[in-house]
Amino acid sequence: MINQFTLDTISAIATPIGNGGVSIVRISGAKAFEIIDKMFSSKNLTPNKIYHGWVMEDNEKLDEVIVLPFKAPNSYTGEDIIEIQCHGGIHITNKILDLTIKHGARYAEKGEYTKRAFLNHKMDLSQAEAVLDLIHARTEKFAVSSAKNLFGKLSIEVGKIRQEIMELLSRIIAAVDFPEDVKEPEYSYIEETIENLLEKINYILSFSKSSNVYRQGIKIVLAGRPNVGKSSLFNALLNLERAIVTDIAGTTRDVIQETLDIDGIAATIIDTAGIRDDENINKVEAIGIDFSKKYVQEADVVLFLYDLNEGFTSDDEEIFNTIQEKAFIKVATKCDLTKNKDESAVCISLKTGENLAELKSQIKSAVMKQNLTEVEFITNQRQQKCLEETKNSLINALIATQNQEIQDLISIDIKSALMFISEVSGEVITDDILTNIFDNFCIGK
Repeated sequence: MINQFTLDTISAIATPIGNGGVSIVRISGAKAFEIIDKMFSSKNLTPNKIYHGWVMEDNEKLDEVIVLPFKAPNSYTGEDIIEIQCHGGIHITNKILDLTIKHGARYAEKGEYTKRAFLNHKMDLSQAEAVLDLIHARTEKFAVSSAKNLFGKLSIEVGKIRQEIMELLSRIIAAVDFPEDVKEPEYSYIEETIENLLEKINYILSFSKSSNVYRQGIKIVLAGRPNVGKSSLFNALLNLERAIVTDIAGTTRDVIQETLDIDGIAATIIDTAGIRDDENINKVEAIGIDFSKKYVQEADVVLFLYDLNEGFTSDDEEIFNTIQEKAFIKVATKCDLTKNKDESAVCISLKTGENLAELKSQIKSAVMKQNLTEVEFITNQRQQKCLEETKNSLINALIATQNQEIQDLISIDIKSALMFISEVSGEVITDDILTNIFDNFCIGK
């Protein structure tokens, strides 16, 4: 698979499409130097030097560029690579890309550069996935944690566990295959080794929930009747005029959302249509209300708003009762218009800003109460599944060991554990899993 995969030369734009100062076209593969010779004013490029010149087509100058050549294996993909830094216009960047295709490259697929880096042993699979996490990181904290995986923190720890499983398996198999020459390991030794392995795996998995929250973020949904101040609060939390605010009931017809960084967690703030039962509402607003109910059910935290000046109505109570199983903050709005109090709510005025800072503090507390811990190991759901399967196999082996079953049978579960732990870093992997992982990358990476 690898030899066939690396035969052709690929090319793609490695920077976002659009107008900008600089764009990068990246060529990778055996023909990279041959292709650049056909289209660049300088010839016979020496690796690891920077060249200034012109991209040429039919002896005509297309663009003034910088070219960076890298020779295999000393490159990102482990292959010959040419990076062309051109001016950042859409037209000229696409023109240069098309020229590389004309001279022998093909268009790269999603994530194909990083896939080649993995296949050429420039990084393992967990490091490749860390690249994806870095690209999509929505907060600085998650980017820093992802960088730890990129330089191999998870790989190193998983590698140690894998090595210990392999050594245990080797001792058992050696005794099974050569009983006259090799003595079976003591059951107490096998038991102690497996328990130690389980402790290490459980430690990595203890960060799973936090890993998933840092990666996916949390949803904070503003819910309540029409005209209780949801859109005004939405704008206040974002500190911009994002949602339309009027005194007309039902102004918000659709779901509006923006993301905030709350102590390193990507919190998606969602403004919803006011929930009400009224036979006179039109079809568009009714659809918006259905969306509101759906988002409330999917929320991690609900900000329930009601109008303190009007008081807590039966309609408010009906909505409030639907969120009791959720983490929620009760918010009483328009406190500047009344002397009414509600000790169970944060009473705010979006007109004067009263208690807005207190509400923000409570939102932050609600976010941080999502069972989060400081994350030492960032894992994704694929890696977590592999570790759980490894754990289950080791537990089966541990039970068999405690029952002092035949060690040949115990080795079957230990082999299974070795296979699952090997999937984390990619020593054992299928084409389908690889395709699924790298399909989530952007083209050019």
